[in-house]
Amino acid sequence: MLESLLEALKFSPNNIPLKFQVAKLYIQNGAYSEAEKHLLEIIHIAPKNVDAKFELANCFYKQNKISAAEILLEEIIEDTNEIKYLELLCYCQLKQENYNEAQQTYQDILNIDSSFKNSDFDEKLKITAYGNDDSFVDEDGIKFLKKPDTSFKDIGGMEPIKNEIALKIIKPLEHKELYKAYGKKIGGGILLYGPPGCGKTHLARATAGEIKANFINVGINDILDMWIGNSEKNLHEIFETARRNTPCVIFIDEIDALGANRNDVNKTTGRTVINQFLAELDGLDADNEGILIIGATNAPWYLDPAFRRPGRFDRIIFVSPPDIEAKAAIFDIQLRNKPTENIDNTALAKAAKDFSGADIKAAIDMAIESKLESAFVDGIPKPLTTKDILKTVKKMKPSTKEWFGSAKNYALYSNDSGLYDDILDYLNIKK
Repeated sequence: MLESLLEALKFSPNNIPLKFQVAKLYIQNGAYSEAEKHLLEIIHIAPKNVDAKFELANCFYKQNKISAAEILLEEIIEDTNEIKYLELLCYCQLKQENYNEAQQTYQDILNIDSSFKNSDFDEKLKITAYGNDDSFVDEDGIKFLKKPDTSFKDIGGMEPIKNEIALKIIKPLEHKELYKAYGKKIGGGILLYGPPGCGKTHLARATAGEIKANFINVGINDILDMWIGNSEKNLHEIFETARRNTPCVIFIDEIDALGANRNDVNKTTGRTVINQFLAELDGLDADNEGILIIGATNAPWYLDPAFRRPGRFDRIIFVSPPDIEAKAAIFDIQLRNKPTENIDNTALAKAAKDFSGADIKAAIDMAIESKLESAFVDGIPKPLTTKDILKTVKKMKPSTKEWFGSAKNYALYSNDSGLYDDILDYLNIKK
């Protein structure tokens, strides 16, 4: 059949239905590069052909060109939010270990069809309450608990931050008996703060992987509820789950939204959630031994001072933009399994001054987009070069600049306790 269709194409080279059938037959036979060529030709003739774009994204995924697949899928989903597009996007996000994004995409699928089932997603993102020890879902909503396979060896550079975490978190867990002899508890809370996109979530996951602990990744939407009392109940259930699965790391992103200064919170309900959170941190009605709570925030100055009391978030770590070694490692990781040629990661890292990890990913995506545009013309995927990525890096402004503009003011004028001295050190400012 394939031979017949290819023969027919010689007489009708711009026949889109014919080309599409040829591409699908190539896909069935596992000849993804051949299918890719025909699909690119279809898109060149009909740029709005969604079916061809989806099949092309599928080909990219099968060939491990994950970023290229993601870009196409996000473009499709802007216009049509179908489950099959979201499902492939979720696979792409899982492949790149973007678990937060994968969870959100999975939730979008469930919002469209609550009866949707996917065993791969269940295994990696959620599982029934009767399933494995390292994942669960409760009756009231999805909660995520997982033993990460990421550790500090997967984070390039950032040695001072890793050493500080090791000293304050990992050593106590490795030497439990010594700590018990001195009557010190294992666990507690640490606060990671810094510009957005600099790896706070990745550090928290790597910390859990380093100590071989369970990991609960909590979003604000997992806690806050419109019904009075439900937010406090959700918060309590998360801590109770952690207590049943020690050692356990609870990671709460954007913690300033949950633990805002009570003087700035007008509604009584907001204050009761904060009070409940403080009670859970103190372990008034339960034992928090073996539970580590890691909070991440871009704006620590909005956090209620009560959270910084000893025994709560008494360890505060500044997560700066990645250094040159870390940026080179990020470029290396983000460019794996992509068509590249003579990439100089160190040169890219030096050019990407003040870039966050998210900025680096965005620069690579921009470079891929320009390559895709030229590939649509002749159907030949061209490798990324150092020059291509340098071009996009020079066009971009680092997202960290705006954050440091605000942070500098707090570090200079609202820093009586010396909490933000690390920001001044990073900016080479003497107070």
